Amino acid sequence: MSHVREVPVHGPAHVRDVRVAAEAAAARAGLDGDRTADAALVATELATNLLEHAGGGRVLVDTVDSPLTADGSPARVQVVAVDHGPGIRDVAAALRDGFSTTSSLGAGLGTCRRVADDFSLHSLPGHGTVVMARIGDGRDDRADADGPGFPVRAGGVNIPFAGAEHSGDAWAFVRSGDRVTLMLADGLGHGPDAARASSAAVEALRRSDRLPPAELLRRLDGALRGTRGAAVAVAQLDLAARLLRFAGVGNIGARLRTGDGWRSLPCRPGIVGAHRPAAALQRQVDWADDCLLVLHSDGLPGDWSPGPAVHHPSLDPAVIAAVIVRDASSPARPVRDDIAVAVLSPSSPPEPSS
Repeated sequence: MSHVREVPVHGPAHVRDVRVAAEAAAARAGLDGDRTADAALVATELATNLLEHAGGGRVLVDTVDSPLTADGSPARVQVVAVDHGPGIRDVAAALRDGFSTTSSLGAGLGTCRRVADDFSLHSLPGHGTVVMARIGDGRDDRADADGPGFPVRAGGVNIPFAGAEHSGDAWAFVRSGDRVTLMLADGLGHGPDAARASSAAVEALRRSDRLPPAELLRRLDGALRGTRGAAVAVAQLDLAARLLRFAGVGNIGARLRTGDGWRSLPCRPGIVGAHRPAAALQRQVDWADDCLLVLHSDGLPGDWSPGPAVHHPSLDPAVIAAVIVRDASSPARPVRDDIAVAVLSPSSPPEPSS
């Protein structure tokens, strides 16, 4: 099952909690001592930044696959810091080596970017900042995805309900030849039993990644028998044909952006593993260079609004996902379930964006 930590950061003790969560994630990812120390350094710096410059926020610590290879490469520790603070007015200055964002650690965002395998930042004055860093074994595996020009990448965030260690939601991205498949599963309810169902869906996807979405859902229905079942959506991109095929069962949200327009991709009612429809309806749409796909569980309000982050091609998809969650959050709309958001986007050289 996926171990995910959401750590609210409102005092110095919470910075220690973030560091401990990063070290635990590094152990699950099998990182050596040096890279574990790097993960702890990055997590500590990002958490301290929240206190020093944003008045607090939250840090998400997870283990994820590479956003490019999607083929069973070594897991990475993903650390995402989210705030509603004043934002960073001079992103370039904040990212320069030697520019310390705190008086205690002395590392700075520039060091975090240099240490991490993947780094992405989005900051909008008056709205807040999202910073994402992934720390793996230090091997640059972009070549495994046909080089930096590989046309798509995926990323996401997963937030367990009420600070639980396990989320009942899960997402995965796999590649088989010219086909890439993004799946999001929401186990019925929340807690460990829901996590077992969504984790079973991820494992079944990795064993059957060449199946088209409708057929894959039939295979998942058998794999999830004996669990609570899950709502599942599967999007498969045929890179050669430039076609996106989609099928879903249950309450999973899916939106596709083409240019400045958005369209919803509906799922059929049911529960995979329990009450799956006799036939899952598979849709097929064209995929263009400006397309972006968002899948999300029903923990995210269905009326979320795309913000400016979705139009920044350099942003890592995990940052886009985190911004969507942050901007949909409100004290007037309390969270009552796990939240997962996964994004499939065109690739471009990752650069910070303001």
